[in-house]
Amino acid sequence: MCITCQPLIRVAPVPRLRMAPMKSILAPLLAAPLAAIAAEGPIQDNSFLVEEAYNQEDGVVQHINTFQRFRDSGDWVYTFTQEWPVGGLAHQLSYTVPILRMADSPDGHSGIGDIALNYRYQLVGDGEAKVAVAPRFTVIVPTGNEKQGRGLRATTYQGLIAMSVVLSPELVAHSNVGYTWTPHAKDADGNRADVAAWNAGQSLVWLAARRVNFLLEAIYVHGQEVAGPGVTNTVKAAFVSPGVRWSYDFESGLQIVPGIAFPIGVGPSRDQKSVFLYLSFEHPFRKP
Repeated sequence: MCITCQPLIRVAPVPRLRMAPMKSILAPLLAAPLAAIAAEGPIQDNSFLVEEAYNQEDGVVQHINTFQRFRDSGDWVYTFTQEWPVGGLAHQLSYTVPILRMADSPDGHSGIGDIALNYRYQLVGDGEAKVAVAPRFTVIVPTGNEKQGRGLRATTYQGLIAMSVVLSPELVAHSNVGYTWTPHAKDADGNRADVAAWNAGQSLVWLAARRVNFLLEAIYVHGQEVAGPGVTNTVKAAFVSPGVRWSYDFESGLQIVPGIAFPIGVGPSRDQKSVFLYLSFEHPFRKP
């Protein structure tokens, strides 16, 4: 799963709606190791903008880095996420720490955004099933500076359901729908209002080879932003994103997955273009 990779608008931090300002959707690529060894199983839980419904396997931890930069403004968002299984496949805990730099921030600097704490439950299936469903609940802590456009100065709550369906041996589809609520959100001028948003996402992953996948993802967010004391404006965002990911697998159980995508704004986000970089490290943290 990639909670931190999901695009967000200011009012809907995460969906990996993952804590950036309105036009942010939410890792450097690694050179190919000479000693790479074939792994057991395909690349699976490394999507970029749309979550896959696969929890971490028992005894395996994942470290996820993402970086997205917008071409027109120069705004960028970096996120770091760790995903841990809890007592087996059914339960998973994770956290996401974002660092943002917005061109219109008064201080002109980068800084930490609102941190997300996530719980996911494997309701249906697993990585071997044709259909998998995993609901997630997230609490986003107000650690960002709202005066610099890096947070909402209020606790945010989010629910999301991810579903993954194997359409054929070479094609997998992933679907997301979520809702985000931030009571008493605060803007840079000190105004407060309750804001909400819902998001939807759909992706297709082509398993072109055991270690190479091509992705086509689409996301849409419809929400609100603080416009004055108790007043909100409607904000919308929509992106289509082609991408590719590949893996390097080692006998130790370590899997390294770099990836790159090019989110393209459509509809309310037209003319917005960016590059999205992904780098994941997944490995056992204890013997099975």
